[in-house]
Amino acid sequence: MSISRFNAIDTILNRHETDMAYFETPTGLVSDYFGVNVFNDESMQQYLTEDAYLSVKAAIQSGAKLSREVADLVASAMKTWAMEHGASHYAHWFQPWTGKTAEKHDSFFTLNHQGKAIEEFGGKELAQQEPDGSSFPGGGLRSTFEARGYTAWDPSSPAFIFEVGEGKTLCIPTILVTYSGEAMDFKLPLLKSQTALEDASLPIVNWFDKEATRVIVTLGWEQEYFLIDEALFNARPDLLLTGRTLIGKLATKGQQLEDHYFGSIPERVFGFMRDLEIECHKLGIPVRTRHNEVGPAQYELAPMFEEVNVAIDHNRLLMDLMDRIARRHHLRVLLHEKPFAGVNCSGKHNNWSVATNTGKNLLSPGEHPGKNLRFLTFFVNTVMAVYQHSDLVRASVAAASNDHRLGANEAPPAIVSVFIGTVMTNIFRQIEKGETTKEDVKVVLDLLSKIPDLEMDNTDRNRTSPFAFTGNKFEVRMVGSQQNCSGPMTVLNTIMAAQLNAFRKEVDSHVSEGKERDAAILTVLKDYITQSKSILFEGDNYSEAWEKEAAKRNLGNFKTTPEALGAYVLPETIRLFETEGVFTEKEIKAFYEVQLHKYHTTLEIESSTLEELCMNFVLPAAMDYQTRLASNKVQMKEAGFDNKHVEFSTDTIKRISKNINAIHGLIEEMHKARLQAHKEADSLKAALIYCHEVKPVMDQIRLHADDLELTVDDRDWALVKYREMMYIR
Repeated sequence: MSISRFNAIDTILNRHETDMAYFETPTGLVSDYFGVNVFNDESMQQYLTEDAYLSVKAAIQSGAKLSREVADLVASAMKTWAMEHGASHYAHWFQPWTGKTAEKHDSFFTLNHQGKAIEEFGGKELAQQEPDGSSFPGGGLRSTFEARGYTAWDPSSPAFIFEVGEGKTLCIPTILVTYSGEAMDFKLPLLKSQTALEDASLPIVNWFDKEATRVIVTLGWEQEYFLIDEALFNARPDLLLTGRTLIGKLATKGQQLEDHYFGSIPERVFGFMRDLEIECHKLGIPVRTRHNEVGPAQYELAPMFEEVNVAIDHNRLLMDLMDRIARRHHLRVLLHEKPFAGVNCSGKHNNWSVATNTGKNLLSPGEHPGKNLRFLTFFVNTVMAVYQHSDLVRASVAAASNDHRLGANEAPPAIVSVFIGTVMTNIFRQIEKGETTKEDVKVVLDLLSKIPDLEMDNTDRNRTSPFAFTGNKFEVRMVGSQQNCSGPMTVLNTIMAAQLNAFRKEVDSHVSEGKERDAAILTVLKDYITQSKSILFEGDNYSEAWEKEAAKRNLGNFKTTPEALGAYVLPETIRLFETEGVFTEKEIKAFYEVQLHKYHTTLEIESSTLEELCMNFVLPAAMDYQTRLASNKVQMKEAGFDNKHVEFSTDTIKRISKNINAIHGLIEEMHKARLQAHKEADSLKAALIYCHEVKPVMDQIRLHADDLELTVDDRDWALVKYREMMYIR
């Protein structure tokens, strides 16, 4: 009998309500304490001089550089505010290519030249720190002996106080760069892509709105996750080390009844959600929606839309909060895209849009989308951008964990297509049929007046689409639940910037030939609609028929990460990023190397963990049960029973033996493939070995292990089962 499994269940059943550590609930409305731990606009106005405040606002809105004098004033104000809120340390908080956040804590405490203890924090400490650059993934940008790296303050994302137990730390969002200035994080390329998109958008926006002076990229993410008891989590070494179950037979009841989605939230989970929302609101994260998701023990929360940089910082902060708060409730959050085979996977839907500082959502159709030329301009250019760079969009969500999800029954496939809905499809058709000759400009403009009036919510939802228009935004449904949203958002911003730059040149060319601007715009849009038709798909993206149809349309279908990542280092991709000023060739190649290394290292850890599970848990339990059956068979024969009466024992012994031998042989095969990958100096070759030689063997081992779980006496099975993780709450 497994001690860990049954002890875990016993721990849960004997846990008392008093064991739970709930947060103190703030009194009053959320609006009374929202952002209390954020050095936000209100705090800046209170603690900064008017001139310093205006300088910081200018830096946030236009990217203007702050002088050292202003940085000193901001640092002094931050320190005063933070210490009044109980903070004793400060930290540069950044997002390296590890996929996690990182922070280095320093105390405000120091000694002056007289040896007296004082609290100090100046503009130098605010603006820059020096972590060990060689200790973060760099893809060859830094060697171990070249350790110097820098974190630099990002004024566009507000500083905040993070509470861990009784300790409070002032966290300052920063970028991470090498000594020579190359990006080693997700934030810097994202900020550059925002600038590129704004620079490309604003001249076009001004065709329609002379008052607009800024274009803002907005993001609303939706975070899906699983929640299980920590005792069960700790009794599963695979969950502990890899975030997913490497073996495990599906419970007889899964999600067939479709009774979990939007169902009543379990009381214990509700307590976790309540505490999570309180801490989110204190940190200015505007979470608003919570509900049960499709899979048993699966949930979702979502915030309101924010500027993309802040939204992504908030999502990374949320993921940290989720883990810490879950532990207080003796729960564990599973953010892996596919922690349980055969059960709904977890994504992070990115709802992306573009707005102006005059309050106009450029992807909002309004009441008359067919007559709204501004909307059509940005809508059609988005479709065209994805059409031109669909393989790069796919690469932006590539990861070992997300490979389990893309193409499954509840997630978009690896084929990138765009869903625009019946109404917009009809509008596209009408525009495509319009007359666009130079001699008859009036016919072109008259087409807009003929398109019928339509209501604002003019699209259905297509849950199977990887890139769908959902009324006033595009929803990127391919992003994995534990991924950093910066990757796909950086790509989307960049390809949109490039597309809008090309669009403006084409329109200007028509205008220089004598066309009116509106006619020129529609002429170019008509051409884009005709060119990009192959990327549009309104049907079931899960179907085999679509996969065949997509191949006819020459759409990419990169089902694995090593294949998909190749789009990053194509000559045209490198040229795109360099032209828009987002990545240098050196940076994008380094990023590519980091992602490949992360892929094969993930599979190396998983395959090694699976080997240990089989050797330490699965095979011993199977052999013990096999021995008991064999002993029982001998005893029955000695008692005079013939072969017919021991037939079940004989068949079961053979079944167990077959699985044991198969697992043993497959482990040897997997081990040899890992050794081969270790010898490869080329990251792509190593990744391909893990992808095509190690991973398929892991899947075969799982089949045999799961059959043993079904066969072996429940009392002897060493690992917590799916039914326990799914339904013991």
